[in-house]
Amino acid sequence: MFSQVSKISTPLLALFLLVFQQFAVGSRGSDFKPEITLSVDTDSLVIRTDTLALAPDTNVADDDVLKSKIHYHATDSIRVDVENEVVYLYGNAKVDYEDLHLKANYILINMGKKDLYAEGSTDSTGKLIGAPEFSQADQQFRSNSIHYNFETKKGKIGYVITKEGEGYIHGEVVKKDPENNFFIKNGLYTTCDLDTPHFAITANKLKVISNNKIVTGPAYLTIENIPTPFLIPFGFFPNKKGRSSGIIFPAFGESTERGFYFQHLGYYFGFSDYFNLALTSDLYTKGSYTLDLASIYKKRYRYSGTLRLSYAKSLTSERELPDFSSVEDFHVNWTHAQDPKANPYRSFNATVNAGTSKYYRNTISSVNNFLSNTFSSSIAYSRSFPDKPINLGISLNHTQNTITHDIRITAPDVSFNVARISPFKRKHSIGAQRWFEKIGTSYSLRATNYVQTKDSLLFKDGTLENMQNGIQHSIPVSTSFNILSYFTLSPSANYTERWYFKTTQFEWNNELNKLDTITVKKFQTARDYQFSLGLNTRIYGMYQMKHGPVAAVRHVMTPTVSFGYRPDFSKPGYGYYKTIQYDTLGRTQTYSIFQNSVYGGPGGGKFGSLNFGLDNNIEMKVRTKSDTGATMKKIKLLESLRFGASYNLIADSMNWSSLSISGRTTLFDRMSINFGGVLDPYAFDENNRDYNKYLKDQNGHLFRLTAASISTNFSITPRKNKTSAKFSKQEIDYINQHPEEYVDFEIPYNLTVSYTYSYSKLGNAPTVQSQSASFNADLSLTPRWKIGFNSWYDFTGGRFTNAGVNIYRDLHCWEMRLNWTPFGYLEGYNFQINVKSSILQDLKLLKKKEFYDR
Repeated sequence: MFSQVSKISTPLLALFLLVFQQFAVGSRGSDFKPEITLSVDTDSLVIRTDTLALAPDTNVADDDVLKSKIHYHATDSIRVDVENEVVYLYGNAKVDYEDLHLKANYILINMGKKDLYAEGSTDSTGKLIGAPEFSQADQQFRSNSIHYNFETKKGKIGYVITKEGEGYIHGEVVKKDPENNFFIKNGLYTTCDLDTPHFAITANKLKVISNNKIVTGPAYLTIENIPTPFLIPFGFFPNKKGRSSGIIFPAFGESTERGFYFQHLGYYFGFSDYFNLALTSDLYTKGSYTLDLASIYKKRYRYSGTLRLSYAKSLTSERELPDFSSVEDFHVNWTHAQDPKANPYRSFNATVNAGTSKYYRNTISSVNNFLSNTFSSSIAYSRSFPDKPINLGISLNHTQNTITHDIRITAPDVSFNVARISPFKRKHSIGAQRWFEKIGTSYSLRATNYVQTKDSLLFKDGTLENMQNGIQHSIPVSTSFNILSYFTLSPSANYTERWYFKTTQFEWNNELNKLDTITVKKFQTARDYQFSLGLNTRIYGMYQMKHGPVAAVRHVMTPTVSFGYRPDFSKPGYGYYKTIQYDTLGRTQTYSIFQNSVYGGPGGGKFGSLNFGLDNNIEMKVRTKSDTGATMKKIKLLESLRFGASYNLIADSMNWSSLSISGRTTLFDRMSINFGGVLDPYAFDENNRDYNKYLKDQNGHLFRLTAASISTNFSITPRKNKTSAKFSKQEIDYINQHPEEYVDFEIPYNLTVSYTYSYSKLGNAPTVQSQSASFNADLSLTPRWKIGFNSWYDFTGGRFTNAGVNIYRDLHCWEMRLNWTPFGYLEGYNFQINVKSSILQDLKLLKKKEFYDR
C-alpha cells in the first residue's frame, strides 16, 4: 500500500507518475485516463479519497472492454497494481458500475479479468465489520463475501441476507445469474428482519426468480433455530412486486353448531394498481356457507371506494328435527368518495349499507355491527355552477330498522336551490346601507319519490304502486336591522307550494257501515304562507375580583321574543280539508286530503303565538403563573342553559306551553354533560291528560316534571394522536367501525365512560326510567403488551348486556391476539398466534368458540 512506502523523493515520485501514465495509456488506449488526485510530502505518497474512474478503452476489441466507467472510493487507502491491472480498496470502500453499487471494508477490482471481490474484516473482538452490501437494480443484500464479474454479471456470494418482497432470504452459498436470479444452498426464508431470525422455513435448495417467485425443495419450519416436525414437500412464495393474483388459504376448525369448517377460502385477483377483487367463502360440513365478494378501487386525484357483497345460508339443528331452520341473508357495503381535486363543481359520493335484518346475527361480525339496529345508505350527486348562486343535488337514500323491519327507499330525492340574494341592493353603494337593501330572498325546490314498507314485502307485487311522491317549492323573504341601538329586529315571511299527483279522500259506505279510503290520482296543489317577527339582544354582566386565583366571572344572557302567524287553511274556500261522517251515529270529522302525502299539507286552524327564550353562558377567567409571568386563562363554566316557552294567542284555553330546559357544558376539557327537562304548568285528569286548570290552583306547585334526561361522556387519552396522519380516510372509517381489529401503541392508555339517564312521567301513570353506562378502556402495559376492556351495563335491568376483553402481544415478527366475550349473546372467544406479514398469513395457530356454538 502507498501508506507503507516511506521516504520517496519528489523526483522519484514524478518519475513514477510519468511511467504509470505512459503505461496506462499505452496498454489501455489513448482514452484511458485515470482520474487520480495525489497528495505528496517528503515521507509518503497517499492517494486522497476523491472518486477515481477507470474509463473504457476504445482502441481494443469490444469483447475486451467494459461498456461504462467504474467509479471507486475508499477512506483508508487505495493500492494500484498497474502491471496486473488490479486495484485494492481499504476502509469503507465503494464501487459503482452502471446500476451496480457495492460497499465493503475491502474490495479488490481486477480489470484484466473484469471482476471484483469484496469481504468484511474482523475487529479486535472478532466481530465482523464492513460486511459487503450489494445492490443492483431493485436487488439488495448483505453478505460475508462477494465475487462478481462485470461482463457476465454472474456472482458467487458467501452467506447472503437479502430482502425479497416482504420476506428475507438467508443463504450459505449463493450463485447469481445475469437475470438477477439466485441459486441458494443451505438457505432459509423468513419475514423476520433480524440477522438471526425468530423463525424460518429452512431448505437445502432455494431458487429466487427475480420479481416472480421463490421456490424451495423439501423444507421444514424452525423456531429459534430449533427444527420442528412441520414439513412441506416443496415451498412456493410469490415474489412479484406490485399486485398479483393467487389463492387465499382458509382457516380451519370445528364448530359445535355448524361442524368442521374452512373460513375465508377463496381467490384474490390483482387486476391492477387501481382495482382488485377477492372472492371468498366459508364452508361448513353441516350445510351452512357464506359467499363474499370484496373489492377496493382507487384512482389518484379522482376517486376511491370499496365494495363488498355477501350472501349467507345458515342451517341450525338437523333437517329431521322440529327445531331445524334454514335462513338466507345478504348484505351490501359500498363506499365511494370523489377526490375534491377531481372537479370543484361536481361531486359524486356513495355510502351503502343494506341487507337482511338478521345478517349480523347469523354471521360472524364485530360487536359494533352486532349491536347496530339501523342500516342507512346514501348515493348523492351534486352540481354547482360557477359565478351563479344555484346548485343541484340528486340522491338515492335508504333507511332500515332491523328490529321493526321497516324499510324506506327514496329514489330519487332532487333538490334545486338558489342562494340568498338581495334584489334591492345597489350595485354601486354610496354611503350607508338603506334598510330595504338588507331584504333578502332565496328559492328551494325539492322533489321526492319514496316507498315505505316491511323488508319482507319490498320485492313483492304492488310495492311500486304504493310509491309516494311530490314536489315542494319554498320562497323565504327576510331581513334584519337594529333598533334602539341594542336590539335586533328580524321580520320574515315564507311562501310554500306543494305539488302532488294523488291525494287521499274518505267516504262513508252506508251499505257496509264503514269508512272507505279512496286514492284520487289527480294533480293537486297546496299553498300556504306564514309570517314571523323576532326580537333579540344580549346582556352582559361582569364581576371582577382583584385578589385570589379568580380574576373575573362573565355572564351573558341572550333573551329572544318572536311572534308567528299563520291563517286557517282548513276553511272550505281553500279546498284542502273535507268533513265526513265516520260512524253509524252520524258523527263527523274533518281531515286533510294531503295527510298521507310526502310533505303534508297546510295546517288547519289559525295559528298565532308568542315565543320566549333565554339562553345563558357563564365563563370565568383565572390567574395562572408561567415563566413569562402571570397570564389569564378562560374557563367555561356553563356553555349553555336555555329556557323556552310559548303562548298561543288564538287558543281559547290552555294558552301556555310547557317550559323546556336544556343545557350543556364541558368540565376539565374531558367531561361533556348534556341535560334537559320539560315542566308542565297544567293539572291532569283521571286519564292523565292535561286540562284547563293550572297546577298551582290545585296543589300550589307551579310545575310538574314530565320528562328529564342527562347524559355524560368522560374521556381520558393523551392529546397526541397521529391516526389521521398515518391512515387514509377509508382506513380511519374502517378502524372506527372495527376498533377491535386495530392496535395503536402510540396511545399508551385510553378510557371512555358514558352514562345516560332518562325519566318520564305522565300524570299518575307509573314512572318510566332508564339508565345505562358503557366503558371502553385500553392500556399499553409495555411497548409490546396491550390490554383492552369494553362493557355495557343496564341499571334498569340490573345486568351487563355485553362485555369484551382484548389482549394483544407484539412478538416482533409474530403477534398474539385474544378476543374474549365472557357473557351476553356474543359469548365466545378467539385466540390466535400468527405471523405479521401477509405473505405468510396462513402460518398461525387458531383456537376459537363462536357465539352460535353455545
